[in-house]
Amino acid sequence: MPSMIDARIYPATTHEVTNQSGALTGVNLFEADRILREAVDREGAGWVADRASRLGAAAGDPEIQEHAHLANKHGPALKSHDRFGHRIDAVEFHPSYHALMGLAFGSGVHSLAWTANRPGAHAGRAALSYLWNEIENGVGCPTGMAYSAIPSLRLVPAIRTLWEGKALAEAYDPRAIPVDDKTAVTIGMALTEKQGGSDLRANTTGAEPVNGGGTGGEYRLTGHKWFCSAPMSDAFLTLAQTEKGPSCFFVPRSLPDGTRNRFFIQRLKDKCGNRSNASSEIEYDDTYAILLGEEGRGVRAAIEMAHLTRLDFAIGSAGLMRWALNLTLHHTHGRRVFQRVLADQPLMRNVLADLCLESEAATVIAFRLARAVDESAAGSEQARLLERILTPVAKFWNCKRVPAFIAEALECHGGNGFIEEQPMARLYREAPLNGIWEGTGNVICLDVLRALQREPDSVAALLDELALARGVDHRLDTAIDALEVELSDPLELEHRARQITAMIATVMEASLLVRHSIPAVADAYLASRLEGLPNRAFGSLPRGVDAAAIIARSRLQ
Repeated sequence: MPSMIDARIYPATTHEVTNQSGALTGVNLFEADRILREAVDREGAGWVADRASRLGAAAGDPEIQEHAHLANKHGPALKSHDRFGHRIDAVEFHPSYHALMGLAFGSGVHSLAWTANRPGAHAGRAALSYLWNEIENGVGCPTGMAYSAIPSLRLVPAIRTLWEGKALAEAYDPRAIPVDDKTAVTIGMALTEKQGGSDLRANTTGAEPVNGGGTGGEYRLTGHKWFCSAPMSDAFLTLAQTEKGPSCFFVPRSLPDGTRNRFFIQRLKDKCGNRSNASSEIEYDDTYAILLGEEGRGVRAAIEMAHLTRLDFAIGSAGLMRWALNLTLHHTHGRRVFQRVLADQPLMRNVLADLCLESEAATVIAFRLARAVDESAAGSEQARLLERILTPVAKFWNCKRVPAFIAEALECHGGNGFIEEQPMARLYREAPLNGIWEGTGNVICLDVLRALQREPDSVAALLDELALARGVDHRLDTAIDALEVELSDPLELEHRARQITAMIATVMEASLLVRHSIPAVADAYLASRLEGLPNRAFGSLPRGVDAAAIIARSRLQ
């Protein structure tokens, strides 16, 4: 007699799956995103549309999405020695990581701001960075560092001549060979140390000049860097102490004679997120370096680089929110609960509309900042002052809002959102990172205070920008008045730094939405952000908002 198992009493399959939303693929994330397209046009970079459309199509390509999944599932590994015992200090990556690096660098995500040679170059590059953060975030670190490093490379003519063209090339060459033999190079950074962290002046790495040193001169470095991102890069910007104080140096991986520099990767960091990208601890031991700028001016050089990376984090955080929102809108419109489409449930509709508000607000402030960077580079003093204060404001606020935003978006997916096969889990682990790199929240808010105190004309530039929206809605006018009072109060500034920064960000976002978005979005933002509780939970929009119109504006077309 056959056993019960042999008789196949149990079915080989369960049932037909009819209530899953499926993957969000086959959509061009630039062409289908009216909010992004409007921002790009408005801030002077409409000319980037064709390039952005190609990257937007890649973002919706299932093969590219699988590369993002695999690059994070199979993270980098340190290979300190070859099979014969020679130290090689190499990092091995999954092929999907190299495919993504090729796409990002081949698309100019790292370089367009410097190669476009036309107005709106930083805003155009911001569009590519925004879209890239809807593809894969780990590669955003190498592209962002390459973007921000260019002004530093230009400080020494010999370095600029040899390195800039290859750093800006729309190509990816991962080979560990001398720069002369490469078609393209990547640039990393190694600034912080374990005893100092954000306090860069506390760094203890030492620099000894060779033949007198000086700008463009040779030095030898000795020390340990606690965080070195993308250690497979071809060169690094780093800080070390000279007799005159912290100074900025250029450290190539290969020496002029073709041999490898004394650059030792001690270990890779096991990180919460950003797993496709290698972060490491490195050791300098009599390491060849070239001084960029003047001795003792290294912290200023680092801050100038950070200014651009902070713009990139404001943009990238908005892109990260947008991808989470896209996934959430797709899921909730493709799944039914209690005999209705999930997105049609009144409370879910409130949550979705609230997320749409947050995403659009993050986008408009980030791209307004990008235009200020462009106009400042073109010589506008008003734009320079606005850029000075708005950069740390937008970096702080967008980065601070991402973790709560992603957590709410993940919850909209239910248990599916918590599964590593789905992209939401990866985004959740990624969410806190931008708020840490290039200055944690307190560091950034203190920089806002520095702008207010050292360049008080930046306050006037900020208020001039806000005045463009005056007279449209009494709630906004009242908020601008309250902000003026807050900015004029000199007492306990450090204690109030986060409050001040949050107020600037919220009022700026409100003014931009009043000027540039649809009435339903502007009204709901004013009602919930200016009149509501600042730390309210998502999904707490008041009665009377047009949730359907808000969601329709953000849904991909």
